[in-house]
Amino acid sequence: MSCGKRPGRPPTRRAIQSLILRLARENPSWGYRRVHGELTTLGITVAASTVWEILKQHGIEPAPQRNHHTWASFLRSQAHAILACDFFTATTLTGATYYIFAAIEHASRRIRVLGVTAHPTAEWTTQIARNLIMDLHDAGATVKYLIRDRDSKYNHAFDAVFETEGIQIIPTGIRIPRMNSIIERWVQTCRRELPDRTLVWNQAHLFHALREFESFYNQHRHHRALNAAPLRPTPQPLKEAGRLGQLDIRRRDRLGGVLHEYQHAA
Repeated sequence: MSCGKRPGRPPTRRAIQSLILRLARENPSWGYRRVHGELTTLGITVAASTVWEILKQHGIEPAPQRNHHTWASFLRSQAHAILACDFFTATTLTGATYYIFAAIEHASRRIRVLGVTAHPTAEWTTQIARNLIMDLHDAGATVKYLIRDRDSKYNHAFDAVFETEGIQIIPTGIRIPRMNSIIERWVQTCRRELPDRTLVWNQAHLFHALREFESFYNQHRHHRALNAAPLRPTPQPLKEAGRLGQLDIRRRDRLGGVLHEYQHAA
């Protein structure tokens, strides 16, 4: 008795189905008609209703509502080209309040503390924008979007500096800080680990402390999303039993012991 082939979908149909699912998953904004159109440009003839059925069977919503991008998906897909900035304040022992401007790259999480002032005038803010652009050029960073809140300290001249470089300004929604969550989270981290634990004497002392924290954050502090520090690659894991059994870890204090760095002894 001869054995026939196991019943199933023909290879051609399986290949087309795999392609439909791939197109939908790689392009979350595409509805079934957009997927169908892409198949047509590839010379693949299949009914739009078939595309609908395949997507539905695999738990992918085929309806046009899929055309709406979520903010989270935008941030994920464009992280390599997004810069976010924010102002926050710190108070010295004399009761003076200073404004701090910082910016962070979404992909690398590299932070830049660019200035501290008691009076964030339009001229000062515009110069800070120019300094940031120069830093980005020096680092070879490619930025397409700058996310900022709607603080009045961001004037037209500030925006113009970035727009001249081809960087699109994206203001956050009113009272929606989560739209700028990456920099907001860093500000909270900075407050918790620096101003809340440091007696700040004056503007110069504050700026020095912030630049120390910037270096610590970029070069040493472990970031969970990166599994490394922003500007330091993940070290090779220790595998030698001898080294693991005789660890010699030294501590380096920064800012008078406010920040601790741990390293292997040389």
